[in-house]
Formats: sequence, structure tokens, C-alpha cells
Amino acid sequence: MQQSSQTNHVLIHNSVDAIQQAIASRLLYAVGKDRRSANQRDWMFAVFHTVRDVVMNRWRESLQESQNQDAKRVYYLSMEFLAGRALVNALLAADVYDKVKEACARLGTDFDALIDVEPDAALGNGGLGRLAACFLDSMATLALPGIGYGIRYEFGMFRQRIADGEQIEEPDQWLANGNPWEFMRPELSYVVHFGGRLESDQGRVRWVDTEEVVATAYDNAVPGFELTSVTTLRLWSAHASSAINLEAFNRGDYAGAAEAKNKSENVSRVLYPDDSTAEGKALRLRQEYFFVSASMQDIVRRYLRNHGDFELLADKVAIHLNDTHPALAVPELMRLLIDEQQLPWEDAWNLCTRIFSYTNHTLMDEALETWPVDLLTRLLPRHMGIIFEINERFLCEVRSRHASDASLLSRVSLIDERGDRRVRMAYLSVLASHKVNGVSALHSTLMVQTIFSDFAALYPDRFCNKTNGITPRRWLAQANRPLAALIDSQIAPTWRRHLHELSALRAFADDDAFKNRFRLAKHQNKQRLSHYIESLLPDLTINVDSLFDVQIKRMHEYKRQLLNVLHIITRYHRIIENPQADWLPRTVMFGGKAAPGYYMAKLVIRLINDVANVVNHDPRVGQNLRVVFLPNYSVSMAEVVIPAADLSEQISTAGTEASGTGNMKFALNGALTIGTWDGANIEIAQEVGMDNIFIFGKRTEEVQALRNNGYSPKSLYDTNTELRAAISAIAQGVFSSGETDRYAALVHNLLETDHYLLLADYADYIATQEQVDAVYRSPEEWTRRSILNVAGMGLFSSDRTIDEYAREIWGVEPLFRA
Repeated sequence: MQQSSQTNHVLIHNSVDAIQQAIASRLLYAVGKDRRSANQRDWMFAVFHTVRDVVMNRWRESLQESQNQDAKRVYYLSMEFLAGRALVNALLAADVYDKVKEACARLGTDFDALIDVEPDAALGNGGLGRLAACFLDSMATLALPGIGYGIRYEFGMFRQRIADGEQIEEPDQWLANGNPWEFMRPELSYVVHFGGRLESDQGRVRWVDTEEVVATAYDNAVPGFELTSVTTLRLWSAHASSAINLEAFNRGDYAGAAEAKNKSENVSRVLYPDDSTAEGKALRLRQEYFFVSASMQDIVRRYLRNHGDFELLADKVAIHLNDTHPALAVPELMRLLIDEQQLPWEDAWNLCTRIFSYTNHTLMDEALETWPVDLLTRLLPRHMGIIFEINERFLCEVRSRHASDASLLSRVSLIDERGDRRVRMAYLSVLASHKVNGVSALHSTLMVQTIFSDFAALYPDRFCNKTNGITPRRWLAQANRPLAALIDSQIAPTWRRHLHELSALRAFADDDAFKNRFRLAKHQNKQRLSHYIESLLPDLTINVDSLFDVQIKRMHEYKRQLLNVLHIITRYHRIIENPQADWLPRTVMFGGKAAPGYYMAKLVIRLINDVANVVNHDPRVGQNLRVVFLPNYSVSMAEVVIPAADLSEQISTAGTEASGTGNMKFALNGALTIGTWDGANIEIAQEVGMDNIFIFGKRTEEVQALRNNGYSPKSLYDTNTELRAAISAIAQGVFSSGETDRYAALVHNLLETDHYLLLADYADYIATQEQVDAVYRSPEEWTRRSILNVAGMGLFSSDRTIDEYAREIWGVEPLFRA
């Protein structure tokens, strides 16, 4: 392990004058503009080129050191990398943020405006992608050799627009002006095959007559803090193997001439295409195989560059599956080793089971990915054959060890034979992996008790927990500069690397001067957010002295945004019944996207906007209650919203949220959590103290017991007056201009099934919200609890999580000493 080089830190030691000259020079020679004609985008590119030089130097050193050491690398496969903007992150990593800001001021350009020009990289949707981005940041900060692999989505998931309260999906053209952080690598292009047929040739299988798509690499630099090292995010873009069908073009069939090209390139156009149709399902499967095939070919190529055989493959390569989307990497690596490298089956499988590891992110059966055998056979016949062979050998082993358990074979089979035969991708991932982890203590316990109980009995040492974490560099140092500056004034700034040092803030929880400065930092953040909201929604005014109550996350029924709406309606009813009472002003904010085909989630978005329209325009309410839906939620938006939040809504049904990382981001920024005993809420409560978090609702075991004993939501509706009034208002069209059918599906679900137990938790949720009001009325007490939340967040650094992965799962070591 080498000492971290300082030669790459040339900018760090430069004066503001030198940086000013460098930016002006890049503007003229790299961007081609002078100061008088340059717009904010030109300035952004000039600053980018200035900082890119230092990042590039360290990137080359990191890659060279990995090559020199022939170090074992981890290859992190994820369908999503929700990185957010890269420029400010790079400036902070290189420790030149303040100098560059001052240099821009001297040059007469607005630094804050130019950094807003950079679009968010549209490479993810929710927590899965944001976790992956935090992990790459930590891998770079810890100087761990590795690469992230994903897809370079041309249009991301979608850009969300709200029209008449409804979500409208539009292409997110984030690449319209190019991506200054990426480098196309045409020499790293691989052919990915689909369809075709199989031939047997002297005992070997040949996959022939296939459709071909070319995957080309685009590399992005991910700088670690203080440029300890720079990690690579390699994204694959799909291209046709031939430009157009010239014969069809020449006979006037212009659409047909481009059909094959468009079909090929559709693979990397959009994240998570709507899979409610057969065509959409096929495209999703093509996406998943496309990126793992290119990645496996790339990994094998790199290994063979230094090694003549595969004896050391598992000593040099660790492959991590972030959820089941990359699970086809298992049969793909088997195919490469057996068909192309001619390894015996047993040797190839032994290597795979030493190389792969897998993170599970859900306990819900409906979210565990499966693929129809017929579809896999048509698109990937060789892989379907390999999966059948893996399954047959596995079931033979199980049969020999557990002959007395007749039903075990069907329970653990990789093929679900009930109805249309389907491949269980989570089971494939578990079987091929030497380690399988959950992402919070509760989730990992439930994982081995429920969905993987049979596998845990067969392989008890395979399962472990790795509680998620977040990078404090982005989510505190970058997003909340007022609070970060306050913390720096009290303790050493080394908390950016060693988050447990925040525990020293406990000593200031009762310090009046510190609490005043803490409240001032929060007020500054709330002012910033209110200006931001008013720029998005000009007709809305925000009371910065109100309690900012925030629920921003992917829209899904289990996350229970609808429960939050029921509380808003109840609060609204109370206010209009007694408008002269001393109500605590509250601004409730939502943000998040619903999958294009997810009807119920999109209906909840519309309901939120309809409720907002009524509440915000009712003169009886005044400033006592405001409801806001923030459109097109993104990482950059979160960096403005989270530091301003007073209350963090983490209200999923107990036993459904694997971990969550939004809960960590809010608490790190001093928001108090109202939440269920679920996911990482439990560990947050244990770290910050039960007195400093608002826990409500039924526990996991109570949820299960209620369902087992026959849950009747209608009886709760009949016996709770306020609940009945809230649901009746929705049903009767109070929030939909008298249109009673608009939310009939929501009302029916609540009263007839209520799968996620909103009505069961409603009364406790309302009572706990009253406790929130009572504490917030005492600014001194609220601030004390907020400080203790920040002080208790040391466990939740992604550096800690990644260090555990590296030591206990991947077996990789740092390239450099920091």
C-alpha cells in the first residue's frame, strides 16, 4: 500500500489569483468564449475544466497503482447510480470550493448560478441508486480498488411535470449539452447477443444466429474526499452493430431501414421502461442482460491482461450484485468461462461462488424479481440452459441432504413451477453468492426468517448484515454549509472522514450559545428552501417560521404517503372547525416520482395536489397549514430540502422498508424523525435515544398477527370519527371539485383491504403528531433534540459500511494510506 501522493493536489496549494487565471484561460481556450460573451453554461464548463485536471491526475495515479499492485478489485453492479451534480462534489473533494467561488466573484460571474446549470445525471430513481452513488464515493475516499458498472441512460427515468395535479412523464434530456465528466472509451466495446439458437458441437454448446448489440463504455471519475483516490464509474451505451439497412433505405422503406438500429439503441434510452406490456418486459430484460454481459466481458478482459489462466480469478475479482437486477451476471460469467474459455463446469461454478456477493433490498414477495421461463428462453436461450443446469445440480444436492423434506425442493428451486414457470432471480443470486447481506439489523433478521429461511438453513454462514450508510461529504458538508461551518467551529473538521466524531456535539446540547447558532443555521436553510419553492411555485408563499414537515421519496403504497395525507386532512378539519385556536403553523412537503405504470402511486400524487389546492386556498386556514408537492424530485433538490426540514416522515408499514437512507440524511441535518419501528429507523432510535425520535405504529410482529387474525379496516373506519371524516371527504369529492369517482379506487383499497395497514396505524400516528406539535412549541427542547440527532449519526457513514464490505465480504484492501 502506497503513501497517498501529494503531487496531484496542485490546485489546493494555488492562490485564488492562480485559480482565477486558470478559469479565465479555460474559458478562452477550452470553451472558446471570452468573458463578455460567456453565459453561465460557458462558465460552468470553464470551472469544470479547471478542476478536472487535478481529478484526472489522481485518477491516472489510482488506476496505475491498482495495475502495479495487481490488486484485487471489487466490481459493483447496479442498475442505478443516482449521483446528482458532480461539479461541487469535485471542488470539495479537491478542497478548492471556497477558492473557486472567490475566483468566480473576481471574474464577475455568479458562482451559485453557474453550479445550478449542471443537470443531475439521470441515472437512477430512488434509494437504490443513491446508495450506490454514496458507496462509490466511500470506495474512492477509502482508496479501495473498484469499478461501478451501470447503464448510460440517454433520457434517465423521466422528467416529472405536474399538470392539473397529475404526474406527466417527459424525457429527461440531461445529455443535451453533453456530460463534461464522461470519457467515451470506444476501445472498450463488446458485442452483446440476444435470441438465436443453440447448437451442440462435440459436447460443447454454441450460441448462433443471434441479434447483436454493441455496448460501448463511458467512464466517469468519482473523486474521493481530499482526492485520496479516484474511482471509475463505467456506464454502457447501446449501439447497433450496423448503422442502417441500406437495402431497405434505397427502396424507400426509411422506417424499416432504421428499425434494427432503434431496437438496439432502445436498450440504453430509459431507466425502468414501463413493463406493463409484453414489449416493456422484454426491454427490461434486455437492459439487465446488456449491462451485465458487457461488464462480465470487461472483467474477464482485464483479468486476462495480467494472468494466463483462471486459477487466481477469485483472488483478484469480487463482483457485487446490488439487488437482483444484475443477477444474470451469474449465468453470463458461467457462459464466458465454460463456452469461451473452456473451463469445466465444476471449476467455473466454484469460481463464481467465490466471486459473487449479493445485497437484498426488499422483503416483499411482489418486489422479488422473477422472469418468465418462456421469455428468458426466447431472448437468452443459452442462459436459460445454464440456469436449468445450476438448478438441477443444486436440487440433487438438496435431495441427498434432506430426503425427508418432500416440499423443500419446490420451495428452494430456482424455477417457480406454480402457474407460468418463472425464474426466481433472488434465489439465483443467493445460490451463487458466498455472502448475502441485508441492509439494516431488522431487515437482515427478517430476511433469514422469511424470504430466505430455507437457504439460511442450508447455508447459515452465508447471511450477514451491513447497515446502510450515507456520505457525510455530500449530505452535510456540501448540502448544509451553515451547519457544517458551525460544527467545524466546535470540533475538528475531520468528521468528514470520521463521522463518529460528531458525538462530541452532545456536550453542546444544553449550551445556549451553540443552540442559538444551531437554530440560526436551520433558519438560513429554511429561507433558502422557501425561496427555492417560490421559484418553482410562484403562487405559493411559505412561512419560514412554520414547522417544515417533509416526506420526499419514491412514491409507493408501502411508504404510505397516503397516511400522511390522512393526517393533513384531519388537521385541516380541526383548523376549520376552530380557526381562532392557537394552531402550530405547519408546512407539509412531498416529493417523489411514481413509476409510469403504477396507477395507485400516481393517484396519490394527484390527491396530494388536490388536497393542497383546497387547503392552501381556504381563508380559514391562513398560514396554519400549507401543503406542497415539489415536482421532479432529484438529488439536487434533496440537497436544498433536507437541511431545511424540521420533521422527517419515515412512516412505512413495519417490516416493509429494508433500511432507508433518507432517514439518515434528515437526522444528520438535525431533523427529528416521526417513524415506525422499521428499517434503519430502529438503529437511528438506538443511536440518538428514544426520547429524541417519535416512534408510532404497530411493530412487525403485530402487523403479522393482525393479518393472520383477520384484519378489518372497515371496523376502524366505523369507530374513529376523525378517520371516517377524512376518508369520507376524499370519497365525497371535497378535494376533487365534487367528482366522487376520482379517488374511488383509493377509498376502496383503504376500506376493503388496506394491505399496508394505514387505518391500523392512523390513531397512533395522529396522537404522535400531536406530540410533535407539543415539542416544537418549545424551541429550546426541539433544538436540544435536534443536536442530539446530529451527534448520534456516527454509525451511519457509508465509509463505515464500505469498510465492512471490503473486510468481511469482498476481501479488498486500500491502494493508498490517506
